[in-house]
Amino acid sequence: VQLQASGGGFVQAGGSLRLSCAASTFTTYTMPWFRQAPGKEREFVAAITWRTTYTEYANSVKGRFTISRDDAKNTVYLQMNSLKPEDTAVYYCAADDRRVGVRLLEYRYWGQGTQVTVSS
Repeated sequence: VQLQASGGGFVQAGGSLRLSCAASTFTTYTMPWFRQAPGKEREFVAAITWRTTYTEYANSVKGRFTISRDDAKNTVYLQMNSLKPEDTAVYYCAADDRRVGVRLLEYRYWGQGTQVTVSS
């Protein structure tokens, strides 16, 4: 499975962005988003299972971010509202045939990342 992330950009604090992650083929995989800020480790943001039977969010984004998927388009989305400067990072999508996990090593397939910059 190849993944292509897009939708990043520059936004002011309080603004919104929607990230997309398109898979190269139909997939029933669980698909998460992770992010990596400069000088920090990559961290879990949110994940969604096939048919949206289950979603999970990091505490830092609950109530502000929403993960969704369109299985007909093989695409997962991350709607990010009320953005904060601390949300600035490269956002990565991933995928694997498993239940939701929050660790990097639990996912074999990764997209290339898309930069999100939030100014104060």
